[in-house]
Amino acid sequence: MEENQMKPALTHEEQLNLLKNRNLIIKNEYFALEILKRVNYYRLRGYTLSLEKNDRFFDGITFEHVYTLYQFDQKLRNILLPMLENIEIAFRTEIAYVLAHKYGPLGYKNKEYFKSELHHANFLLEVKKETSRGKELFVQHYQQKYDGQFPIWAVVELITFGALSMLFKNMKKDDQKKIAGETYGTTPFYIESWLRTLAYVRNVCAHYGRLYGKRLVLSPKLFDDDKKRGIQEKSPFAAIYIMSRLCLDKSVWDFFISNLYALVSQYEDQIKLHLIGFPENWYELLNEKR
Repeated sequence: MEENQMKPALTHEEQLNLLKNRNLIIKNEYFALEILKRVNYYRLRGYTLSLEKNDRFFDGITFEHVYTLYQFDQKLRNILLPMLENIEIAFRTEIAYVLAHKYGPLGYKNKEYFKSELHHANFLLEVKKETSRGKELFVQHYQQKYDGQFPIWAVVELITFGALSMLFKNMKKDDQKKIAGETYGTTPFYIESWLRTLAYVRNVCAHYGRLYGKRLVLSPKLFDDDKKRGIQEKSPFAAIYIMSRLCLDKSVWDFFISNLYALVSQYEDQIKLHLIGFPENWYELLNEKR
């Protein structure tokens, strides 16, 4: 076989036999085949990385256990998404409010109000792309009544979380401080990092990516005290930890924590919390700032 030649596709039965040959225990072949028909073999393999060495599973590992890890991760993402939405919407509101009241509804178009001309030009291209393809009624309203001129409070509802993160990064330092200091009690340095991380985690969750056993590609900057508590910057828990500082609604956070605690309790015998960066006192850490 040539070096760059792809391996041939395997049938579901062949996939199952390959797992067997790699020492994975299959208690119920019918169940395993039904799962493989619904969940891509390659996706499931992501949850086996901590359960094998040199393409061979450790003794006693079952297919059911692998699928349990997949289910836990799926439920974790489903818990995180509403919390990320809450934080994202708050930032959309804050950024629009600061820019609109200081520079006017269309002031965001002026490069003089931002740090980098290049980043500003890229932002305007993003705005143009989103407004040109938007199908929402409010987009049609501004297209027809205002000749395609969109105020900042409409723009922030169209751009992606990643673009919103870049918009904050490119704001003037005084404008950043208005949000970072007055609302969140920290500096723009940390808010920039946290928004970038949460935009990344949001995309992982929205596209059904894996969090269990994952090291974050875009990790949040942590305070020195946080590091001393043993919080690992590149772990999913680090992203959850900074959410506790960014969620402005205590009742929303309490509901999130209750759901997270219930999920961890349900799967505590099957999962290894250190693989998502959860320290033993994770529950206390997530509640101490509230």
